[in-house]
Amino acid sequence: MTASAAVSPEIAPDITLHLPVPTGYAPVSRRTVSVDGERAELTRHERIDGRNAGLGGEHFSTVIDGGGRLKGFVRFDLALTEGTLPSRDQAREVALAFLEKLAPDLLASFEIRWIEPHDEKLRVTGDGGSETLTLTGMKVKMLNTADGRWFWVIVGTDGAVAVFERDIVWITIPGHRQTEKWLHDDWLADQAFAAA
Repeated sequence: MTASAAVSPEIAPDITLHLPVPTGYAPVSRRTVSVDGERAELTRHERIDGRNAGLGGEHFSTVIDGGGRLKGFVRFDLALTEGTLPSRDQAREVALAFLEKLAPDLLASFEIRWIEPHDEKLRVTGDGGSETLTLTGMKVKMLNTADGRWFWVIVGTDGAVAVFERDIVWITIPGHRQTEKWLHDDWLADQAFAAA
């Protein structure tokens, strides 16, 4: 992924002021991408100290569409590999409060389909090697009943939102996603993108 020379004026970069950008992280790349045929901007933050940098490592990334709407973000931090998962009720409360603040339009017509633990992988390096750890959060998966698209919030072990994605289109083959996975490092690697 290469950094673009300038941020497009129609994309609101200050939306990250309302997101849980971890302390000690700074932007490392910004790129224009396409999400279901529409223009958006992918921004990636990594740790200032360089710990676990690059694809698969610690990062905070956002996708914001051309109208300034948040399409999604991920917050993968080493601290989220430890701790206790929130209960389903706690995750529901956190998810709905988050949506009310940053994506209230999704609350107009939705159904919660399930609330279950969800695992993601995190690559950590040290002592000359690397290992893969598991980040587990409580995923609140919802369907927008107005347009048939999916959205979800994953609440981390710290009780805050670790992942949000919206407007996800699935094709007719069950389990296959049409919408690009710009927030997923394994997908970026498959597409031959670098982290910065």
